[in-house]
Amino acid sequence: MSHKKLTQKNWSSWHHQLHKELLTKKILIPKGSNILISVSGGQDSMTLLTLINDLKKLHNWSISVWHGDHQWHEKSSLYALELKDYCEDKNISFTFDQANKESISSEEKAREWRYKKLCERAKTLLNTNHQKHNIYLLTGHTSSDNAETFILNLSRGSNFAGLSNIESKRLLENQIFLIRPILIFSREDTKQFCNDMKIPVWEDPTNSDLKLKRNLVRKKIIPTLEVIYPGCSERINNFSQKMSNYNNERNDLSELAYLYCKDVKGINRNLLNSMCIEARCTILNRFLKEISAKQCSSKNLTKLATSIYEKNKGQINLQEFLKIVWNKNYINFEKS
Repeated sequence: MSHKKLTQKNWSSWHHQLHKELLTKKILIPKGSNILISVSGGQDSMTLLTLINDLKKLHNWSISVWHGDHQWHEKSSLYALELKDYCEDKNISFTFDQANKESISSEEKAREWRYKKLCERAKTLLNTNHQKHNIYLLTGHTSSDNAETFILNLSRGSNFAGLSNIESKRLLENQIFLIRPILIFSREDTKQFCNDMKIPVWEDPTNSDLKLKRNLVRKKIIPTLEVIYPGCSERINNFSQKMSNYNNERNDLSELAYLYCKDVKGINRNLLNSMCIEARCTILNRFLKEISAKQCSSKNLTKLATSIYEKNKGQINLQEFLKIVWNKNYINFEKS
């Protein structure tokens, strides 16, 4: 199929699925968008690149590719050059950045580096073209990544937000959106797609390194769970979606509760104290966000809510130059 001229008439089932998803969610990647795709060379990102490139004329997209070379294995520089040749052969603009591997020694630091460089590249595109339109950064996250993230976050004691689905769209910076279009596919789907469409794949050998937590979950834990409870990955994703819905509902209700307790004088202490401790913490945290971008820990929020409940008058220094004060009737922030 890869040797034929691909048209809408001979699309694969994956092309049709993604096209249908984009028609259903038109705000995901609008027509005429400027797209920057993060491509590692693995099966997920190569599936993403192929599908988006095949659909670009129909949606009038302008696409370019960015690759991040972590230098975690000896062939990483060669992979980058081969990817460059692959993209240029298809008339796709290609850029890459090379990391200092000592500075990205962990999964978290590598992820931070990738998103930092992606945003820098997006800003370059915006500035170069004097664009008034948004830039859409696309990554190849799948439903399999979602299940892995759920298990990792659950294991380290994450909150409700951490147990929610990976977001398909979110704003990173002004005019820069992060989009994950192929969450509708699993890693098995992308493997089959690359095989059927004869798409080359540059497999990173570090993906087999079980010292990396995500690899351990991917290679050992999920396969074991699938043996015990076949189909558990899909059920994990379904539960994660329910958690997303619950979290959205909880946020909306929290906002209503916050508006209910707040007036021009501050937070009504009597109304706040009529609620459970969890609700009081949520409302106080929401109040704090209006004053400071710095997050207050769950432990400190609980301590604060308890003090306000038990004492008719008091004050607590939250941060440098910022304290919360309260009396019998109202709660407010003051700069110290």
